[in-house]
Amino acid sequence: MAVGARLCPTGGSTTGIKMSLKNNKSLGQHWLKDRQILDEIAELAHGDDSDSSESPLEASESRLCLEIGPGLGTLTSSLLRVFPRVLAVEYDKKLAENLPQSFPGKNLSVINSDFLKYDLDSIREPYIVAGNIPYYITSPIITKLLEAKNAPERIVLLIQKEVADRIAAKPGRHTVLSLFVQNRAQVSLGPVVEKGLFTPPPKIDSRVIILEPLSTPVIPDSVFPLIKRGFSAPRKKLVKNLGQIKKDELFAILDKINVSRDARPADLSLEQWQAIADSL
Repeated sequence: MAVGARLCPTGGSTTGIKMSLKNNKSLGQHWLKDRQILDEIAELAHGDDSDSSESPLEASESRLCLEIGPGLGTLTSSLLRVFPRVLAVEYDKKLAENLPQSFPGKNLSVINSDFLKYDLDSIREPYIVAGNIPYYITSPIITKLLEAKNAPERIVLLIQKEVADRIAAKPGRHTVLSLFVQNRAQVSLGPVVEKGLFTPPPKIDSRVIILEPLSTPVIPDSVFPLIKRGFSAPRKKLVKNLGQIKKDELFAILDKINVSRDARPADLSLEQWQAIADSL
């Protein structure tokens, strides 16, 4: 979901400017209009530098923000208020060509590229990611960021509310996606953004999600083939999905780790999945 409907640096709406560049529905473009929420997203991305080894002045002068899908630059405007440098990756060629003209004199670089093909290794310094991203490629974008060798320090994204809530799920509501993300990042939720605040409005509400990538995963990646097997039929009991394992053997493992024999895959934590893998 590319961000659009540029707001002027003073905060006033300039919704009528550049509206000849119509949204591309095939790219999931919906223009977010609310300045307060855009500023909040930027502030969440900037975060608290109190734990940084750099002085506050050094941190504020060196921090790089990578923006995904800037569109017409609404969020870009807010990001440039709190970050000295913004690197924006925009798939739409016309939007990529027009964006720098909206921010003369600002340290803004725009790359016309599909973000899923963009080489994150080209970034040679610590960075933070922010963006209002298309619903239909949310999972691939998050996976790319968390699996990167040089993962960002923080990721703040505006995504479909249902997906944000699912990623932040607790045992009892887990999915493969929530387990994957929580294995690689600390997850917290930001404000809900109602669909009416977009132009044109999408069919569903959005929500901000904040990911703080971990230095090492909670459990080894080698456990995830077992997790995916366990979720082959999410509503069925775990013993049904892991039918390759003898039932008596699996029951003994579940008893040992204090997991109900009637448990479904959504009920298990990362550590419990690892305990099953270790027992096998």
